[in-house]
Amino acid sequence: MKQYRYINNLMGWFTFLIAAVVYCMTVEPTASFWDCPEFITTGYKLEVGHPPGAPFFMLTANLFSQFASDPSEVAFMVNIMSALLSAGCILFLFWSITHLTRKLVCPNPEEMTTGRLITIMGAGLVGALAYTFTDTFWFSAVEGEVYAYSSLFTAVVFWLILKWEDCADEPHSDRW
Repeated sequence: MKQYRYINNLMGWFTFLIAAVVYCMTVEPTASFWDCPEFITTGYKLEVGHPPGAPFFMLTANLFSQFASDPSEVAFMVNIMSALLSAGCILFLFWSITHLTRKLVCPNPEEMTTGRLITIMGAGLVGALAYTFTDTFWFSAVEGEVYAYSSLFTAVVFWLILKWEDCADEPHSDRW
């Protein structure tokens, strides 16, 4: 099946869209308790947060805070950032699940059938959406906290490991 890559990318972005819409609809409108107000403030003012700090989060939060029309909306924009980063995590989780499922269901790409394709996409969709709606991840996705960024980085690194593993013995495989 020559369209596997296209369908996989399309379904991945569809999963991202579902997660992004749900998280953005349920995002905290202001700062919540504990560390969130500190992270929102330090991102907005580009100050140093409590150790160990979170420089990528602070810089990205500052970028998103620039879209706020007034300072009362800064917390909302940083929370939107966390929602979108969490949806990005779900995207890479989907691609990782489909990658691993394809190895199990159809190790030889020439033997891809419609039934196997549906099985692979279904596994990715169910796995990614199950994680999307878990209580802990959803709670972290809708507030301005570093967990969303950390989850995204972890998902991207794991996906890159899987991509590298596919071509580890080939020349120039270190691009992944």
